[in-house]
Amino acid sequence: MAHALHQTIPAAEARTETKVETVAPAERDPRWQAVIARDRAFDGQFVYSVRTTGVYCRPSCPARQAKPENVAFHAGPAEAEAAGFRACRRCTPNAASLAEQHAETIARACRAIEAADTPPALAKLARTVGMSPYYFHRVFKAVTGVTPKAYAAAQRGARARTQLASGDGSVTEAIYDSGFNSSGRFYATSNAMLGMTPTAYRAGGADTDIRFALAQCSLGAILVAQSAKGICAIALGDDPDQLARELQDRFPKANLIGGDAEFEQLVAKVIGFVEAPALGLDLPLDVRGTAFQQRVWQALRAIPAGETASYRDIATRIGAPHAMRAVAGACAANTIAVAIPCHRVVRNDGALSGYRWGVQRKQALLEKEAQA
Repeated sequence: MAHALHQTIPAAEARTETKVETVAPAERDPRWQAVIARDRAFDGQFVYSVRTTGVYCRPSCPARQAKPENVAFHAGPAEAEAAGFRACRRCTPNAASLAEQHAETIARACRAIEAADTPPALAKLARTVGMSPYYFHRVFKAVTGVTPKAYAAAQRGARARTQLASGDGSVTEAIYDSGFNSSGRFYATSNAMLGMTPTAYRAGGADTDIRFALAQCSLGAILVAQSAKGICAIALGDDPDQLARELQDRFPKANLIGGDAEFEQLVAKVIGFVEAPALGLDLPLDVRGTAFQQRVWQALRAIPAGETASYRDIATRIGAPHAMRAVAGACAANTIAVAIPCHRVVRNDGALSGYRWGVQRKQALLEKEAQA
């Protein structure tokens, strides 16, 4: 006769408790980190509400940190109020933030600089916007990334380029009409401002020799161009003829010269870097841009291959933590692919953003560098 085998298991052993840790939805949201850090850079981008208090706040609110399970995020004050929350009295999220007030103030100062025939004195600009000279200088640099003097210089340079390109009057008249007090001061900075002599610039790059060559790499067609100062263009694309036409549009009257054997070696070096980033690329560059753009481009060149940085990271590194949009604009204005590695800049959440030569090429470059 068969007997069933019964095993008695103590009740205490039969019951096993599994502790499940719950994570609040707010903690999964990347905006929660901005709230924890009280990051002013996010003020104006969203607000958050606290269920237990019935109020909504801006990310930088100094109030005691709420528990994440009581927090919800909203696109703006209108959405939060529609959900039944009222504005916090400490951070007044339904009013303009200090950063927004500063941006508006500095925008007025920029318009004043642009409208002036000669660069206004710092003290005069500060009085115009109701700030002390020291505080105005600090806020102006934080918002724009450059000093008022550098901004005024960039405006004079832009005027000079416009005046010279128009062909109206003499070169000397263009210099003084642009706000320069003397031709000597203009000529001292003309190479960095124009990349060539004023006469050559007026003539659309006439008598300026630019060597260039087209080739193929794993990312498609590539164009490399070099002036007497250094590399002035590295472009990527699908159509080599289109790349050549774009170069001609940038320098309409320059002497575009096909590359010789020596130049072909330089092109091969650039392609070698594209295919194997670990080789490095150290070439003299002919970089023409505003003072702010050049600071951004220099910061980009400091990012090691295989690493990335966010727009906020770059803005912070150049001393302008709130100038993220301006950093993005400088990246978009870059015409020297790979050597000025704007492909290494990503969004604040780590996602890939726009790239002058296509997001797919950006991803391919980053993948090559990660494997190097």
